[in-house]
Amino acid sequence: MTHEYKTIENPIENTLIKEKGSKFIGFAYPVNNDNELKNALEKVRIEHPKATHHCYAFRMGLNGENYRANDDGEPSGSAGLPIYNQLLANEITNVLVIVVRYYGGTKLGVSGLVKAYKESAKFTIEEAEIITKELETEIEIQFNFNQQNTIFTLLSKFDAKVLNFDADESCILTASLKTAQKENISDKLSEMQYVSFEFKD
Repeated sequence: MTHEYKTIENPIENTLIKEKGSKFIGFAYPVNNDNELKNALEKVRIEHPKATHHCYAFRMGLNGENYRANDDGEPSGSAGLPIYNQLLANEITNVLVIVVRYYGGTKLGVSGLVKAYKESAKFTIEEAEIITKELETEIEIQFNFNQQNTIFTLLSKFDAKVLNFDADESCILTASLKTAQKENISDKLSEMQYVSFEFKD
């Protein structure tokens, strides 16, 4: 089972190509959920209210199972799909690419549009730094106050990041760790007395 995926490190904005008077401005955003997706689309629409088209494509999910290509009024398949194909070509997911077009007065025809949107998406992704991310999962652990040291030592061994910690007579802690370590840490915690845990995914 795969525990990692390729995505882009930072947003890329305002890469420009021109084709027969039309301007194509490319944007790429790392997105992890629908909310981030909507915000990025909204941001570009607000920045470019007079653009003729806001075409985009995205892939989300470990295997890019959540995806969409949108032509935004361009001929069917001439904009969203060429953008989407660049996401596939680079094997990246959790990425949204938007290409904004300002019409320059000359019709490009479907093949011209496909080429322009493809080039714009390709150029934008080339500007981005592609990174490999490991999937993470969250775990909640309950334990006795006097077991703190043992639990913290265990968490640091597995490179887990503590997100929340409530210490009372019994302690509750939430941490995130790499999904690949899930089984290993489960084995260790199962061996301890007075410790209960659950994964939150």
